[in-house]
Amino acid sequence: MKTFNIAAAITMLAAPAFADGHAASGDAAAGEEQFNRQCVSCHVVADADGNVLAGRAAKTGPNLYGVAGRVPGTVDGFRYGNSIVELGETTGLGWTEESFVAYVMDPTGYLREALDNNRARGKMSYKVRDETQAVDMYAYLATFAE
Repeated sequence: MKTFNIAAAITMLAAPAFADGHAASGDAAAGEEQFNRQCVSCHVVADADGNVLAGRAAKTGPNLYGVAGRVPGTVDGFRYGNSIVELGETTGLGWTEESFVAYVMDPTGYLREALDNNRARGKMSYKVRDETQAVDMYAYLATFAE
């Protein structure tokens, strides 16, 4: 828990530095490939006009347009689980590369640590198994900034 708290503190302090570019260090082209392999069955990337920019208009998960920097649990019209909404409300911090990667690799574990609540649960059951792929996915999704 101490390790997570230290990492969370560093992420919070660094967040303002990431505000303009969302600090994506991965390979966006590789991230596009991984998004198409791992995410499209549940997620879409669609702009404010409804134009699908990536994915297949899936609605199981929230629209990932503008996810880089967006506060967790805040896409209008999507029914999030209570834990991710609580995370967004209590921290007010947007997704960074570090938090996104940690979340997609273990959604429930991330929420439990971030909220310091062993009962917290994520609705996303899928886990990205490879950290490099998760970093690349973030880089790809960061190209769809609001």
